Amino acid sequence: MMNNKLLIIGLIWPEPDATAAGTRMMQLIDLFIKQGYDLTFASAALKNPLSFDFSETTVSCIDIELNSDSFDVFLKELDPGIVLFDRFITEEQYGWRVREISPKAIRILDTEDLHFLRKSREIALKQGVDDWMNFVQNDITKREIASIYRCDLSLIISAFEHNLLTETFHIDASLIFYLPFLIEGPFDENFMELPGYNQRSDFMTIGNFKHQPNLDAVRYLHADIWPLIRKECPQAKLHIYGAYVPESMKQLHNKSNGFLIEGWIDSKEKAFINSRICLAPLRFGAGQKGKLLDAMVFGTPSITSTVGAEGMMTSEIWNGFVEDDAKAFASKAVKLFQDKTLWTKAQQTGFSLLKKNHDKMFFETLFIKRLLLLIKEIEKHRKLNFTGSMLSHHQHQSTKYLSKWIEAKNLLNDKIVE
Repeated sequence: MMNNKLLIIGLIWPEPDATAAGTRMMQLIDLFIKQGYDLTFASAALKNPLSFDFSETTVSCIDIELNSDSFDVFLKELDPGIVLFDRFITEEQYGWRVREISPKAIRILDTEDLHFLRKSREIALKQGVDDWMNFVQNDITKREIASIYRCDLSLIISAFEHNLLTETFHIDASLIFYLPFLIEGPFDENFMELPGYNQRSDFMTIGNFKHQPNLDAVRYLHADIWPLIRKECPQAKLHIYGAYVPESMKQLHNKSNGFLIEGWIDSKEKAFINSRICLAPLRFGAGQKGKLLDAMVFGTPSITSTVGAEGMMTSEIWNGFVEDDAKAFASKAVKLFQDKTLWTKAQQTGFSLLKKNHDKMFFETLFIKRLLLLIKEIEKHRKLNFTGSMLSHHQHQSTKYLSKWIEAKNLLNDKIVE
């Protein structure tokens, strides 16, 4: 009989109203619940007002400690059949304990996006270099790829990243699975009541300000793009939404030029359906961009960069325009803002992209089929993954004893305080 207990270990508690990562996690939770899994979500992080409230769900929530054998006791009692890590850092922290206490449990890593790709691009941008591959040989790359090897299956949200792992880093396809953001149909009916061109005004962008690509994009908008748009559309405003606004961003708020730092909004739907255009000039990043998916869902055409559209654009088709040059970006934004026919066509293109690339039922079916096969053939699967076994052996030793040292140090400090 299959063990239907599933443990999710999160670096933080999901924040689906504030982050794309939170939205992704809630989609995975919904998927597993529908398959009859008994879910437990555990994290060592503190909850905050934006953390999802699981009290009205069937999900059990557990506070755990980092570098503590209390986690071992908890894990042994729970005895999960599957353990899912919400990013490679979480796998580094708890993976060795899972392999030691629950060796039979299937280990799944949800990469969210490839952190090393985002970091390599950030370094390249800061150094003014176009080819981020020049900086890919960094610590995060080695740690993240090692984590992928140590897990039985890693979920990859972007087709670009799936290809990068298989073609550039030669990771066997049996270790990774492409699972994009999931949108539930029927699509045509969902979009019938959305406001049209004449019912919308102004520009918008949105994003969690703890995420460095979002901070950079807002600064880029303020310095290089918005002045060009405002020159052609002097009455237009740019509404900038997002949680965790730092003081440096608040200082960019300027009513006189329509650059408005709105901060947190309790309904992202309101932000999108009241706006005519979404601007997302992302200069670095990875994965699929939640704001651009939401723009399609809420019928808001967008202007973004190559990085922004990566893993979401099909055959050069986008629900607006993709531009990397500031002047071209601003010009296309103005054109789309002022042309109703072009705008309506872009909106419909967004709906088509959702249906083609994010059909929830289609991708859930593929994933469950893959998961059941993995469960059935787990011993064979692990024998073929010698690299993962080797990395697990060495990581187990180094991480285990570092954690044990920290644990002993904490106990000693507690005794001194007493």
